[in-house]
Amino acid sequence: MSNVDTRPDQVVCTPGGLPGPQCDQQGRSPVEIITAREVPLGGPRAMGVRRTLPQRQRSLIGAWCFVDHYGPDDVSAAGGMDVAPHPHTGLQTVSWLFEGAVQHIDSGGSAGLVLPGEVNLMTAGQGICHSEVSTDDTSTLHGVQLWLALPEATRNQEAREFEHFAPEPTTFDGGEFLVFLGQLWGSVSPVTTHSPILGAEIRLRPGASFDLPVDESFEHGVLVDSGEIAVENVPVPVNAIGYTGVGLKEMRISNSGDADARLILLGGEPFGEEIIMWWNFVGRSHEEIVRFREEWQEESPRFGQVDGYVGKGGPGRNAEGLGRLPAPRLPDVTIKARRNPPPRVQGGPETTQKAENQQKKETEQ
Repeated sequence: MSNVDTRPDQVVCTPGGLPGPQCDQQGRSPVEIITAREVPLGGPRAMGVRRTLPQRQRSLIGAWCFVDHYGPDDVSAAGGMDVAPHPHTGLQTVSWLFEGAVQHIDSGGSAGLVLPGEVNLMTAGQGICHSEVSTDDTSTLHGVQLWLALPEATRNQEAREFEHFAPEPTTFDGGEFLVFLGQLWGSVSPVTTHSPILGAEIRLRPGASFDLPVDESFEHGVLVDSGEIAVENVPVPVNAIGYTGVGLKEMRISNSGDADARLILLGGEPFGEEIIMWWNFVGRSHEEIVRFREEWQEESPRFGQVDGYVGKGGPGRNAEGLGRLPAPRLPDVTIKARRNPPPRVQGGPETTQKAENQQKKETEQ
């Protein structure tokens, strides 16, 4: 779950459109495209995931600070997901599946199956650890793993919490949506969050287009799982996020393809605190991250322990024989917070030139 930085391409369409058929945005809001990077999850038998947050381009959307998208993967031969007990601080994990099933066990004493269309949310607070293993009868694994940064007021809470919710689909002309966090178009999730937030799966039929009422105080990101999707008339590639800043009251989403489409809509009020993310920890300073790592390595009570973990290597062991994931080595530099851009679409010649100059500078170093 470590962050591996790359420099994805950025394409921004602004009102008035770009030359040619790339996008016709007359009267629509600008959209920023955040592309994914491939990241291995685990050891030698690693399952590949596509990570869109965090990036150099943008670190958060609301309190959403981490977005992994995986599958559909045939795991019948490879063994599937087998993540031995590992720690978290200062965040909530949000698990949402399209296909397959994953067994979750955490040190708060909670255990449960992650199933398609049912959200599992775990609140780490000051420290928790958990394991994630796809079930033996899972042949295809497909879904997203998301994190929410906890605000200062609750990030050090002692309680280790776990909630499960199976939302009912809300239908509209052209498709349906399931709200797993927050509220959207009259549909509300009861799951506890600690900042104004939105998470929903949207399914669109071929040729469908609709204008979705959204909270104008939120910034939004649309992660495309499948289909030929356009947000505000801007094409958003599969596996990428189409980002809109605050101020949008209605979001136009279209599926121009001849097959059903699926996407994840993420939103929230801009998160006003700078955070530091390293490995599976969210903190506020380098010193905190160092302390979290030391306490995990020393098997501190901060994180507790997972009872009942059965990995692909048998009871208490994953396929590589590990009973818990060791923390990686810390970098030889002070870890600093990455400043998130303002909650508006980034782009234009000036922004592009600055990004190119920064990339050149980093390469020369």
